[in-house]
Amino acid sequence: MNAIAETAAVEAAPTTTFGNTVMDCQVQKIFYGDFLAVRDSHLPIEKNKIIGFIGPSGCGKSTVLRSLNRMNDLIPVFRFEGKVTYHGQDIYDKKVDPVVVRRYIGMVFQQPNPFSMSIYDNVAFGLRLNRFKGNMDERVEKALNGAALWNEVKDKLKNSGLSLSGGQQQRLCIARAIATEPDVLLMDEPCSALDPIATRKVEELMLELKENYTIAIVTHNMQQAMRVADTTAFMGVDISQGSRTGYLVEMGATQRIFEDPQEELTRKYVRGEFS
Repeated sequence: MNAIAETAAVEAAPTTTFGNTVMDCQVQKIFYGDFLAVRDSHLPIEKNKIIGFIGPSGCGKSTVLRSLNRMNDLIPVFRFEGKVTYHGQDIYDKKVDPVVVRRYIGMVFQQPNPFSMSIYDNVAFGLRLNRFKGNMDERVEKALNGAALWNEVKDKLKNSGLSLSGGQQQRLCIARAIATEPDVLLMDEPCSALDPIATRKVEELMLELKENYTIAIVTHNMQQAMRVADTTAFMGVDISQGSRTGYLVEMGATQRIFEDPQEELTRKYVRGEFS
C-alpha cells in the first residue's frame, strides 16, 4: 500500500509466530476514554486464511477487529496504543489516511446494511467513492459473482437493495465490500442476524472468498468458527482491576484450539464451562 508510510516500531512482545503474515496486530492498550477495553494482545493474520475471534461478550473481539482498519477512529474517545502493520507498514502512522486503509481492508457488519438505493448502486458505491475509471458494469457483475449473488439479482439490478432477503442483503454487503478489491476482509458477526440456510450460504461464501482474500471474523458461534476458521483466537476478560478488560488468552490452529487447548480458560470456554 503505497499510501501507507512506515513508522518507528512500537514496543510489543510478539507471542505467536505464523508464516505468510499480511497483518500483525500488536495491542498494548485500547481505551474508550478512561476505560481500558483491551490489553496485551498479539494477533498475526495470515494471507488467504480465515482467522476467527471467539470469546465471551465484552472481551473486545469487535474492538480489536475494528482496530484493524481504523473503524474505531470514528469514536472520539477511542485511543489505540500499540501497532498494526499491513504488509509491514503501520496503519496508525499519523501520515496515513484511514480512508485509504479501508480501501485495502474492507468490512462487513453484523446487521446487513444495504444503502437505500438500487442493487447496482450499492455495489458501485465504493467504486465511485474511489473514483474507479474502469468498466463499472463489469466490476459490479464481478463483485456480485464473487458474493454468489449475481444469478439471483442479474435481472433486477435496478431494484432496491432493501428488497432482498436478509441473507441476500448480507451477500450484497459482501459484494459492496469486495467490489473495490480489498486485500483483507473483516466480518463482525456476519451471520448473527441470519437464519440457518442463509448462514450456511455465507459460510460457504467465506470459504470461497479466502482463495482471493484474507478474512478475519468475529463470531459468538463456536461451531461456525470450527467450520470456517483456519486459525482461532480466544479472548478472555480480566476483572482483576474492577472493570472488564479483554485480552488474548490463546491463539492457534482451529483444530488444536478446540481439541487440545493449552490454557485452562480456553478449555473451559470451548467445553461450555465458562462463566
